[in-house]
Amino acid sequence: MENEQKESIRRNIESVLEKIHNSAKTAGRDPDRIALIAVTKLKSALIVKNLTEFGIVRIGESYLKEALFKMNLLNELEIEWHMIGTIQQGKEKEIAANFAEVHSVDSKKTAINLNKYASLNERKLPVFLEFNVSGEKSKHGWGAWADDQWNGLLPEMNEILDLSNLDVKGLMTMAPYSNDPQNARPYFQRLRKLQAYLTREISTSNLTDLSMGMSGDFEVAIEEGATVLRIGSALVGPR
Repeated sequence: MENEQKESIRRNIESVLEKIHNSAKTAGRDPDRIALIAVTKLKSALIVKNLTEFGIVRIGESYLKEALFKMNLLNELEIEWHMIGTIQQGKEKEIAANFAEVHSVDSKKTAINLNKYASLNERKLPVFLEFNVSGEKSKHGWGAWADDQWNGLLPEMNEILDLSNLDVKGLMTMAPYSNDPQNARPYFQRLRKLQAYLTREISTSNLTDLSMGMSGDFEVAIEEGATVLRIGSALVGPR
């Protein structure tokens, strides 16, 4: 059973990497400039180990307790852990100490707390700012689904970009679920346009990355400029 699982993961990785390569080439992009994060929430540490054996070392987790458990079991492996889930108040200290990057900074308060604990750890923590570009109530992040919201974002964005122990790499979003990946395109386009707007309006920003695209829509995300993909079920099967 374990060997079957490992072989399935190997085939999945091969398929996903081929799709990334083909989508990037179609879009006139360099596939080597697109980072793949394997999302392993609610999956075993053994599955994470299997992924690393095939060269997938960027691992995304949503739940702090689960992530810390896996980190402890796999502490001898060279894994780059990414926090991709909603950050609960009071968890910022452990997140700042244990994760290579944080993709889900969704408020000024969270940013300030992460900055404080990153400072205590004498590190500059790479983060992504999360935006709700669909208007769905289930989505987290700053509201940015309408153009007339964007100007109002600038004061907080300026404050966050001034935090000395955060390296704000770019923006993150999740498109609404759909069986048709093309339905995600307008939301990825909106995040890319927001990136351009913030870069233009805030001269000190360096928002070069877009963390967007999951198992069902990552090929469309690549076409729309994604530089970081967060892929779970296409690699490790459904939860």
